[in-house]
Amino acid sequence: MQPSTARILQPEHIEQASKVLKNIAVRTPLILSPGLSDKYDCNVYLKREDLQVVRSYKIRGAYYKMQGLSADVLQNGVICASAGNHAQGVAMASKLLEIPAKIYMPSTTPKQKIEKVKLFGKRFVELVIIGDNFDQCYKHAIDYSVKHQIQFVHPFDDIDVITGQGTVGLEIFEDANFPIDYLFLGIGGGGLASGVGSYFNEKSPNTKVIGVEPAGAPAMKYSIQKNQLINLDKIDAFVDGAAVKQVGAKCLSICKEVLTEVTTVPEGKICSQILSLYNEEGIVVEPAGALTIASLDSYKSEIKGKNIVCLVSGGNNDITRTEEIMERSLLFEGLKHYFLIRFPQRAGALKEFLNNVLGPEDDITQFRYTKKTSRESGPALVGIQLKHKDKYEELIERMNAFSIDYTTLNDKETLFQMLV
Repeated sequence: MQPSTARILQPEHIEQASKVLKNIAVRTPLILSPGLSDKYDCNVYLKREDLQVVRSYKIRGAYYKMQGLSADVLQNGVICASAGNHAQGVAMASKLLEIPAKIYMPSTTPKQKIEKVKLFGKRFVELVIIGDNFDQCYKHAIDYSVKHQIQFVHPFDDIDVITGQGTVGLEIFEDANFPIDYLFLGIGGGGLASGVGSYFNEKSPNTKVIGVEPAGAPAMKYSIQKNQLINLDKIDAFVDGAAVKQVGAKCLSICKEVLTEVTTVPEGKICSQILSLYNEEGIVVEPAGALTIASLDSYKSEIKGKNIVCLVSGGNNDITRTEEIMERSLLFEGLKHYFLIRFPQRAGALKEFLNNVLGPEDDITQFRYTKKTSRESGPALVGIQLKHKDKYEELIERMNAFSIDYTTLNDKETLFQMLV
């Protein structure tokens, strides 16, 4: 009988990888968060992989894979596909090992991540920006790899990469001077969860290991439920560090054995958590970096009084995304609402709306209106931000009471995306 993939990856393999990575990857701290601990009435510790030089754990798997390749393979260099963090890991590893790397990144990759790849890789890296998403980019990279016989360094579905990522778990286990009741790990393709989950499965079997995915890309959750690899037809790529249509086959084989369960978090909630971490903890993270902490609300009753560890990775946030992050957060929290309002085309109509409908703490954040000739009314796109979400019903009641002709947009995805 063939051993399972999970059983192939043993703690000693991860321990050996840790020795190789000793002077390569930073041994990031495990820090108690007083604010989160107070909020959830438990002990919340953060494993700060956002403090790696490349601001994510990806250097671990990339370097461990690449340093183990033969000289014959390395002379041709390596190739990879990545939405950002894996690319930075490969870039840094290529410079350290002094081997060329051809790195494919989708056109939707934030500029900040592209610039970081150039910074870490220097003259050893050649960048290829191609494809509208990771999956298209990945296909181009694989095709080139096969055609030119260049070693492909997979971002997650490779045992050596998984083993390197598993060193995060070794550090958590060694640095915790307490029993860990819950360990929350972000999932994209599944490499991190596979490696860390394997280590804890053997070393701390009583720890509940929870995988966390963005709600718009639940590839691992669905694959485990169906007990087969699921290729999602459509995903929300906002959480670019953890949004894939299909997880790794090896990762699925491991994760279904070593994870207690997989949960999902709405993208809007992730945005709220990004803002909260910045404002309350002074931690700057990208969407994927906020995944684990954003999931804690769903476990609030379970984790009370327990010891919790959340992996925070990565920290490659592009400041140009701040406006979108704030917008998604406000929409999720029910504090921002968009309407298509048909105002009577007469003097004073807008003033009546402001006086009669808008509450004292309501704020118009967007107003777009074009006067139509020979018509009784003209449509206006109106964005209203509330101070408290429970004021929404009062706003609607006032609009109805004053016979405002309106259409809500938040609940109409196609129209919303077209107009907002």
